[in-house]
Amino acid sequence: MNNIWILAESDGDVVSKPGQAIPTGNEQSGLETGTITDGGNDKQEPLPNLTTGEQLMKYAPFIVIMIIMYMFIFRGPKKKQQQHAQMVKTLKKNDRIRTIGGILGTVIEVRDKEVVIKIDESNNTKMRVSPSAISTVVTDEKE
Repeated sequence: MNNIWILAESDGDVVSKPGQAIPTGNEQSGLETGTITDGGNDKQEPLPNLTTGEQLMKYAPFIVIMIIMYMFIFRGPKKKQQQHAQMVKTLKKNDRIRTIGGILGTVIEVRDKEVVIKIDESNNTKMRVSPSAISTVVTDEKE
């Protein structure tokens, strides 16, 4: 397991033996040389210079994963918040709503920081709730 065979193209009549450094001619080809170490034997092989496009392609999977994470983690909840804020802005008197606690009621008054709802018609029971506590506006199809 101590021998590593490196196949390389030589520029001329140079023949290398196992355990010897391979001349790379990096002055002409623009290649860097790297060292592979195995059991104390140092051998050199050419390492290519990566262009900008190749470097970008190397990190492309990580970039795609970050974009997908952004879509799931940040964009989804933000979109849902905007839809909820729009629903609360369009609330008006006599709309039927359901709170996040499951209470059904009819909107009587909409203020900046609270919404007054009537939850019992026979006793005229009213409740003040925060706009963030409103889950949905109930229509006839949802009931």
